[in-house]
Amino acid sequence: MKLYNIKFLFAAFCASFLVVGCSNDDDSMRPVNPSTEVDFSGSFSQVDHMGRPGINTVLSGSADIKNMHNLTIPSMMQATFQESFEAQLEGLHDAYAIALGLTAEDVDYQPNILGDILNGPEPTSETNPNPVSATVLTTVLANDVLEVAPNAPTTYFNAGAGAPTFDGAIGFTGRKLQDDVIDISLILLFGGETGARFNGQDGLPQLVTDGVSITADNISTSFPYIGAPE
Repeated sequence: MKLYNIKFLFAAFCASFLVVGCSNDDDSMRPVNPSTEVDFSGSFSQVDHMGRPGINTVLSGSADIKNMHNLTIPSMMQATFQESFEAQLEGLHDAYAIALGLTAEDVDYQPNILGDILNGPEPTSETNPNPVSATVLTTVLANDVLEVAPNAPTTYFNAGAGAPTFDGAIGFTGRKLQDDVIDISLILLFGGETGARFNGQDGLPQLVTDGVSITADNISTSFPYIGAPE
C-alpha cells in the first residue's frame, strides 16, 4: 500500500513538471512579485558584533566583560565599557613594566600617533598636548562601530609619510579589506607617539604587530572579496 502511494505521487509530480515545461502560453509564465512585507515578529537577541576586530579581546578584562560587550548595543557601549577598557589598557602596561623589572610609571600608556595627526609634528607639550590620552582612546574604541568619512579616503589608518612627521596621515575614516586592523589597533594601543614604542627591540616585547600580514593576492573584487585561507 505504501509503495503504491509513493509511485502515484511520483507520477503526479512528473506529469505536473511536463505540463509546466511544455506550455507555450507565455502569459501563464508571468513572474510573481514577492511580498514586500517582511515579518520581523518573534524574539531576537544580539550575540556578537565586529566593528573593530580584536579590541574587545584585548581590552576586556574578563570573559564576562567580553560577553557583555558583545550583547550591548552601540549607543550604550561607551558609557558601559570605557572605564573598564581604560583600566585594562593601563593594567597591561603595568604588567609589562613588572615583566621588564621596571615601575608602572616607567611603562605607562603613552599618547599615540593619532595626536601627531591632529596636532602636527611638533613635540607634545603643555602648549601642544596630545589629545589621544588613554581616556580618549578607550572612549573611541569602546564603541565598536566603524566610522565613515564620505569626503576622505577610506582607511582604518594610514600613517602617510610615517614618523616623525606623519605627513598625509589619516585614520578612522572607514575600513578597506587591505587594512591590517589588528596591527593598527596594536600600534594605537602600544606604539606610543612614534608608533614603534614596543617593537621587540632593545629588550622590549613585540606588541605592535601580530606577525600576520595581509597578502594582496588573497583579496578579490567579487563577493565575498576574500579568498580561501592560505
